[in-house]
Amino acid sequence: MNLVKNIKSIFSPTNIYAHCDIPCGIYDPIAAKIAAQTVLKMVMKMEDIDLSGGVSKVEQPNTVARFIRVKEDHAQEVKNELNILWSDYFKPEHLEKYPNLHDLFWNANKLAGANKQNVSSESAKQLVEAVDEISKIFWESKGVTYSDPNADVRFGA
Repeated sequence: MNLVKNIKSIFSPTNIYAHCDIPCGIYDPIAAKIAAQTVLKMVMKMEDIDLSGGVSKVEQPNTVARFIRVKEDHAQEVKNELNILWSDYFKPEHLEKYPNLHDLFWNANKLAGANKQNVSSESAKQLVEAVDEISKIFWESKGVTYSDPNADVRFGA
């Protein structure tokens, strides 16, 4: 009976929550960029809600709750994705070439946390800019010229 139980446990599917730690060499800051841009978009949507007349529809609190949930989930995703890059991709030789790298990551993580706690389009824009700067360094470290042709567009409504 224990043998059957052990065999079932070996072949049972298990959820795994990690990048890879092999290291696989498949790194890309795009997930952090999209998550940061989502934080910004949710903040902008919340700041646009007019509550001056009070809550007039039951949908309003529901909508705000959904915006908050998405904003906070994506701010956490920024932290998760940046931490993968920081701990698995960047090496001491990158710190020699980019001496501000540690501060960039530290500040970006602090901004992600601040965006979980507050609603500020200025803070969300700073988060997007910090992730963009890390992305630029990431791609430069791989010999790729980074550009984001949509950078100016995303700050619009």
